[in-house]
Amino acid sequence: MSTASATQPEPRRLPHGRRLAVVMVLAPLLAALALWASAWPAARTAPRDLPLGVAGPAQAVTQLERQLEQREGAFEVHRYADEAAAREAIEDRTVYGAVVVTAQGPELLTASAASPVVAQLLQQAVAEQAAAEGTEVRTVDVVAAPEGDPRGAALNASLLPLAIAGIAAGAVVTLLGLRGPRAAIALLGASALVGVTTAAIAHSWLGVLTGDWWAEAGTFGLTTLAIGAAVAGLAALIGTAGVGIAAATVMLIGNPFSGAPSAPQMLPEPAGAIGQWLPPGAGTTLLRSVSFFDGAAATGPALTLTWWAALGLGAVLLGGVLAKRPKSDAEPASRRELTTVG
Repeated sequence: MSTASATQPEPRRLPHGRRLAVVMVLAPLLAALALWASAWPAARTAPRDLPLGVAGPAQAVTQLERQLEQREGAFEVHRYADEAAAREAIEDRTVYGAVVVTAQGPELLTASAASPVVAQLLQQAVAEQAAAEGTEVRTVDVVAAPEGDPRGAALNASLLPLAIAGIAAGAVVTLLGLRGPRAAIALLGASALVGVTTAAIAHSWLGVLTGDWWAEAGTFGLTTLAIGAAVAGLAALIGTAGVGIAAATVMLIGNPFSGAPSAPQMLPEPAGAIGQWLPPGAGTTLLRSVSFFDGAAATGPALTLTWWAALGLGAVLLGGVLAKRPKSDAEPASRRELTTVG
């Protein structure tokens, strides 16, 4: 009885000259992409349809709207009946601030917790307009940033480690050869631990977050899971190259387009919109909502992160099934071959 052995053809490799050319071309392309994604939004930061409320007597509000419209495309004006309604809109994250016309002069309502950069920009814009009219503006911070992080720097800094942790989790799962349910369980467990650990540092120790502790931990964990599942899922479908593609998307596009240092409406289009559909941007928006606004406007970003996590985990499970299929198909074929030869 004889056995037949099939030899696997060795993968074709590029000549050394072409390898050198690939490296020499790929490196500057990646550098250009990274510079474009990071520097372009930063160099073009300006309000674009930034939601802003106005309230007060009808005639005064109409005049104020005309003045704001002179800044073409800068503000998306929402009219409210009175100051109370404008405050409620800020707390619901419908607008970033509001200008209220009173008998004593204009009053500016801001929310530095939503974006210290936007709050400062509104103060400057309204103050300049009031100075031109010979009046003064009283500013009220309706939803203030925490005393431990008045500029939002610590909150922004806490989001980059989530991207790194998510990428690392997805890459480690792939490199360790975990497949199917085991890979999904590993990603879920790692993300849960990241969420608890990060909330303990940012909320309990540093005090830069002031919302519900478990909601913040859930946000950190869901953001990490969305990134990690995307990395591992793409790798499960197309191979280890998927780790690099997903990681580059998160780091080179997701982070710069997230609007974390300012606001999505402060970025050039379509960067702001794209950023909110990627995990870093959605995670930033969700974290601000649960930390400072009692969960207002949290549904959209939460659904975005959930979709990323669900699709990524689905790809991980599908990749596990596809990895087993060639083995199950090969065994009957090899048995039939041995029987025929015998």
